[in-house]
Amino acid sequence: MTSKSKNPARLHNLYLGVDGGGTKTHIAIIGNDRRIVSEGYAGASNPLRVGVETAVSNIIAAINSACDAVNKNRGDIVSATLGLAGVRRADLKQIIHERVVERLGVKKIQVFTDAEIALHGIGINRAGLVIIAGTGSVCIGQNAKGEKFSAGGWGPLAGDEGGGAGIALNALHRIAKASDGRGKPTTLSDIAVDYFRAGRIENLSVAIYAPQVDNARIAGFARFVGEAAAEGDEVALEILREAGCELGTAACAVIKNLKLQRTKVPIGLVGSVFRSGNLVTDSLLQSVHTVAPKAYLLDKIIIPAHSAAQMAFESNGNGTKR
Repeated sequence: MTSKSKNPARLHNLYLGVDGGGTKTHIAIIGNDRRIVSEGYAGASNPLRVGVETAVSNIIAAINSACDAVNKNRGDIVSATLGLAGVRRADLKQIIHERVVERLGVKKIQVFTDAEIALHGIGINRAGLVIIAGTGSVCIGQNAKGEKFSAGGWGPLAGDEGGGAGIALNALHRIAKASDGRGKPTTLSDIAVDYFRAGRIENLSVAIYAPQVDNARIAGFARFVGEAAAEGDEVALEILREAGCELGTAACAVIKNLKLQRTKVPIGLVGSVFRSGNLVTDSLLQSVHTVAPKAYLLDKIIIPAHSAAQMAFESNGNGTKR
């Protein structure tokens, strides 16, 4: 009796994961062995920040780049999972779904928030939290029952505390006060003049309101706040401690809602803000420990784009075993 041969078409199946935020889009493609085939990058794909068409175009650009790099056919993608900032609303998820299906030609597509794909990265059916602090900020968690809750994610006008945009805006407030003599002097003043190409501090108020200075550009200044803090600037250090406290406050809200106060709850961290290390995480954890003394930070979690690709693989009936 001869064994059945493998389906040759299945050997070429590819699974797509997308992690899209307010600054960049990262995509990952895996094969049937769950290993990374290729990755790609493009501009922002938060539809609330750049619009649906630009978001979808950037997703497609990243996919094309990844496929071209390894000479793969986009048509081999059989399933996709998109995790995008700014898609909490069901109608917006549906619009994104329709446009990506139309542009990509893949019918099996799931659309989640960027927080949801990051949460998947801490492990299937595991109680825990993920805090995202990139351009914006949000915390999402789940308990052992699979119940989920999130806090933050309100965007630059009503939120983003602890995220890049929130840190940068806090820094600009402190710089303005320092310039007027209402606050402590800080090296951030000169750094901001250079970053925003103001020429001198007196022109900064004009430079930051220029039409080309969008939210992503503002948020990019957070990196320099981190560098100033690492060099000991007192104001920058205060800003990062405050950012950690804000992120910790969001985590506390999630922990309380999911009744995880007495649990040894793991917390995963995602986003560029955490490159500053304990300058942010010390105050974050201190805040969290006021409600959940056993909570701890994970050393690492699955990269969100990779996690999304695994979700696409699993959604195609391939199981969840890791």
